[in-house]
Amino acid sequence: MNMDSSPSTRTVASGSPIDQAEALRHLPPAARAAYHHFAASGEVQSLDPVILAILEDFIPRKADRPLGEYAGDTRLVDDLGFDSLAITEVVFFTEDLLAIRIANEEIIQVRTLDDLRGFVRRKVTERLAV
Repeated sequence: MNMDSSPSTRTVASGSPIDQAEALRHLPPAARAAYHHFAASGEVQSLDPVILAILEDFIPRKADRPLGEYAGDTRLVDDLGFDSLAITEVVFFTEDLLAIRIANEEIIQVRTLDDLRGFVRRKVTERLAV
């Protein structure tokens, strides 16, 4: 599935339409700007603020500081309190926004903030290479 930086309606794997502009409005301004930078440049590392914003939106309990201030080895489940439902929500939103597919077998290997950043970068890079 191709993704461009223009707002569009597309159909996701579940068969339901997603309005990419609406999904982007769900993110804070800095994350939207980072997404648009990625869309224009293709620099996958510019997605880091987007990934953190998605996590902050679905985190089950309020973090004591912004997730960007946490070390990369911070564990999603043990340190930040993510449970299977919250991780599922993060996966679905990330899949829809970035037009990637994440298998259950893949996501269970992701344990830390750095794991997640690296994983999403790889998935997006693979999609762009197709």
